[in-house]
Amino acid sequence: MDSQHFILGEEVASLEAEIARILQTSFAVGCGSGSDALFLALLALGIGPGDEVITTPFTFVATAGSIARVGAKPVFVDIEPETFNIDPTRIPAAITRHTRAIMPVHLFGLPANYSRMSQISGEFGLPVIEDAAQAIGASYNHALVGGLGTMGCFSFFPSKNLGCAGDGGLVTTNDFALAEKIRLLRTHGSRKKYHYETLGINSRLDALQAAILRVKLLHLPEWTQARQKRAERYSKLFLEYGLADHVKLPSSPPNCVHVYNQFVIRCPQRDALREFLRQRGIPTEVYYPLPLHLQAAFAYLSYSSGQFPQSEKASTQVIALPIYPELTEEEQTTVVHSISDYYRKK
Repeated sequence: MDSQHFILGEEVASLEAEIARILQTSFAVGCGSGSDALFLALLALGIGPGDEVITTPFTFVATAGSIARVGAKPVFVDIEPETFNIDPTRIPAAITRHTRAIMPVHLFGLPANYSRMSQISGEFGLPVIEDAAQAIGASYNHALVGGLGTMGCFSFFPSKNLGCAGDGGLVTTNDFALAEKIRLLRTHGSRKKYHYETLGINSRLDALQAAILRVKLLHLPEWTQARQKRAERYSKLFLEYGLADHVKLPSSPPNCVHVYNQFVIRCPQRDALREFLRQRGIPTEVYYPLPLHLQAAFAYLSYSSGQFPQSEKASTQVIALPIYPELTEEEQTTVVHSISDYYRKK
């Protein structure tokens, strides 16, 4: 406030350097939101009308929305039922001569299966844009997300593991030219005041948000470990209460480090269970109640019910339980005990 430098500046540059160092990428570029991070990544690759980008229908709208915003066509591929992430074995069949990129999502804090995706990327010459909005600090085969593909896109929305006091986002890359292009695009395509090299957007990270994030970044490892410990505790409690036949717990392959932005279970009676928990004062959320291919906003793509059965089934069964670093053991026991009560009363 004393400096009166509210947008970009030293605080943003310092945050970018600190996050790049932590995520082990060459460059990090702050922007206005996680949605803008995806949009800017696509713009930087020159993707636009007539192009196609492969992604998942089981995700937040910003993933496919960013593709549509640049004028390209989102092409959906179904998910793996165990991880909720895009099924890479289905990607090759979706590739056409118009395909320009693959956009996997590291959903709920769990990295997508990047080994197979990397092979496909190399074979077809397709860049990979990681939607890592929910997964800062997660890793795949000891490599942190955000540095696996061509670019990584992060969100600092307040509910994220690293959240600011408003909107904020960031793009990571190891490609100098792409980093410079994103810096240009986030400021209306201008390096020199009132001189425009290209048409960009206004997506500058506020210095105040960067200052908040720099303080919170120091605590991120501790908070991540706390989330992981609470996820382990949930798993133990579900076993102790004998709920294995009723509830399916989150899956985390041994080569992945899950950071649990959400703790999502599956159960056939999701809506009834959620109402039961609500009556006991236990908040839950559904991520996501309707896959993107069935959303009105994407009706123009002409997808229909039944095309992506794993995504559609997941949308009727998933329920996210409270998980955050301050969650107490007593509170977790209350949650699982209540779920046990629900199934005993059925």
